[in-house]
Amino acid sequence: MGDTPPGNVHDPYLAFRYPAFRRFSISYVLAVIGSQVLATTVQWDVYQQTKDPFAIGLVGLIGALPVILLALPAGHVADRFRRKRVLLVTQIPLTVAPAILAVLHVWYPQGISLLITYTVLGANAIALTFARPARSSMIANLVPRLAYPNAFAWLSSLFETAAWVGPAVSGGLIVLGNTWAYFAAALCLAGCFAITCILPDQPISEPTGPAAGDRSLSAGLRFVFNNPVILACMTLDLLAVLLGGATYLLPVFAERLGAGSVGYGWLRAAPAAGACAMAIVQAHRAPMTQAGRTLLLAVTSFGLATIVFGWSQNYWLSLVMLVIIGASDNISVIIRQTVIQSLTPDAMRGRVSAVNQVFIGASNELGGLESGVTAKLFGPVASVVGGGLGTLLVVLSVACRWPQLRHLGSLRDLHPETTAATETPA
Repeated sequence: MGDTPPGNVHDPYLAFRYPAFRRFSISYVLAVIGSQVLATTVQWDVYQQTKDPFAIGLVGLIGALPVILLALPAGHVADRFRRKRVLLVTQIPLTVAPAILAVLHVWYPQGISLLITYTVLGANAIALTFARPARSSMIANLVPRLAYPNAFAWLSSLFETAAWVGPAVSGGLIVLGNTWAYFAAALCLAGCFAITCILPDQPISEPTGPAAGDRSLSAGLRFVFNNPVILACMTLDLLAVLLGGATYLLPVFAERLGAGSVGYGWLRAAPAAGACAMAIVQAHRAPMTQAGRTLLLAVTSFGLATIVFGWSQNYWLSLVMLVIIGASDNISVIIRQTVIQSLTPDAMRGRVSAVNQVFIGASNELGGLESGVTAKLFGPVASVVGGGLGTLLVVLSVACRWPQLRHLGSLRDLHPETTAATETPA
């Protein structure tokens, strides 16, 4: 529908002007819904069989281990092979996994062995670990650099929306039986596979500049640690989520606030609601001109809202604080993703995305562990309030350690070492 608007005219739907991005968005939503339906159903299925919270914890461990052990090789694969083909190969086991569980539940309606369930989930987690760097590094090839902030804002909004829809769909299907929920997950992932087939197949980018000739597995790590702005963004997100993990203790706080199961559900949904709303707002606004300062203020808001949530004894105040936590986190996510994709050469995006996956995956999993341990030792209020205070100290430390982040300006001015291939808008 014409070229990119000139000057400072902002087009809130700029990314969607590109057909490849529209197709990618649909496949992404289907992938997220399918994964959410699978995860929600498995947790319910395992707990109904065992009535043991530790059995559910093993599900999380099975999902975390491949990220920790295989994320860097997965990024290497995303840079050495065509990313579309990597996605297609990994999409096969991702589709087959829930289909296997559905078929097994048809054959054994009384329940299947936990060992079989864990084995299928392990294969699914490995495939997902290899799919993520390929998928995230493809985005920069679908839209021009000017559209990066808009593209990441919309993808974040789509993710949060799908993260709502997935559990809601699975909750309704579980009433009919776990088999239906597993089949629905397989159907969504099969749809993702079909749409991925018609995405453009970008050639493998050859490294240029300082990265020329460096195809090693550790090149992504070296690139991140040699780029102060990327390292500062990743470190800030890692430590803030690690310390400010209030959401992991929501069942405890729901009881403390006198909320029943419905009230607990609203508390659980509040961060996603805030993130979704903020993503839509950012997509409709021009890219921020003081991105570094905005990022530091967003994480500061995250920490302050965490402290208030920990102290609050009023349900509605706690709900509002969780919305602010989600909105603040979304600002951080969009800035971080835009910075990483904009400053990373295309030939290295897979490996850098893999490093980012390790940072984020580690912070999410270890954040839950940290919250649980500190709550056990000092109580839930001290755990959450202390985590919020720690987040504020992290913001101060990162701002002092990496002044380049404080001076980061417009996201439109970020330039990679190589120019991403783009598609002519429709």
